Amino acid sequence: MYVCLCRGVTDKQVRDCAQCGVRTLGELKECLGVASQCGKCAHFAKEILKEAAAPGNHCLQPAT
Repeated sequence: MYVCLCRGVTDKQVRDCAQCGVRTLGELKECLGVASQCGKCAHFAKEILKEAAAPGNHCLQPAT
């Protein structure tokens, strides 16, 4: 599902970033552009980051 309509960012993209080390909305904004326009997605994006960063979730591919 789309998290950020302005940038066309999906929940999968947010989870992928979280699993590879992104932990804050600022880092996610830098990575995907989330919450850089209207900002309505910020709360939902933070919730996804929090969930994806829970213990036991690991990066499937090394961050470059």
